Amino acid sequence: MFYPSSRDELSHELFRLCGAPKDSGRLESSQGLVAPHAGYVYSGAVAGLGYREAASHGTPQWAIILGSNHTGMGSPISIAIGGEWDTPLGTSWIEQGIAQRLVDSGASVAPEAFLREHSIEVQLPFLQHLFGTDLPFVPICVMLPALSDVIALGAGIASVASESPGIVIASSDFTHYEPDEVARQIDLEAIDLILALDVEGFYRKLIAERLTICGGGAIAVLMSCARTLGWQARLVEYATSGDITGDRSAVVGYAAISFIGGTDAK
Repeated sequence: MFYPSSRDELSHELFRLCGAPKDSGRLESSQGLVAPHAGYVYSGAVAGLGYREAASHGTPQWAIILGSNHTGMGSPISIAIGGEWDTPLGTSWIEQGIAQRLVDSGASVAPEAFLREHSIEVQLPFLQHLFGTDLPFVPICVMLPALSDVIALGAGIASVASESPGIVIASSDFTHYEPDEVARQIDLEAIDLILALDVEGFYRKLIAERLTICGGGAIAVLMSCARTLGWQARLVEYATSGDITGDRSAVVGYAAISFIGGTDAK
């Protein structure tokens, strides 16, 4: 439903969206990325630019993918601590050691949350294409838990990220089914808070204004991690589905936002 089921077709699409894999060496310090998760035909170009930016800093040792929870299954923060996930490009395995550490930071083991959830799965082909199927990952579905739990999970991820270089991805689309002009205004206001790493302000706005940013909890966790580590955020690209379809009456917003720190931020 979201990307080609053929290995060759998917590989060709990923080459088109984010280019050929390049040997940029090993990642020196951990980084973060907000990337959209709609069908590749709609949001793939934005996601591809985000992943191209991330890959330019080097190859990570692990990935944590913070996804939405569209089904309501599982816990407010759900994690899977073992197993393998298949895509047409191959098999990726869950990094059990990191996953178990994040259970200690408040994530609940709830594999049922991932049964019909696409937001994490659609990120895997980008990672596999750029970094290979040997890159281990940790999947976490985030609803809208208490702000204290968001900050605690962000701190737990920051602890992992400070010890070895990896990439933390928040999988989220932005405003849903508003006129293009309205969606852009809402999204750019939210993005300003994200770029400022204002976790509390973003989360209050998300809930008080009932924003339709479907991975808002995931983004807030990444923001918490970034603030803990002193990362800097930059908007790589923003677009709406109207830019693809030409229909601007009811669009979905997409953003790629990079988070870097240490030597990469200089």
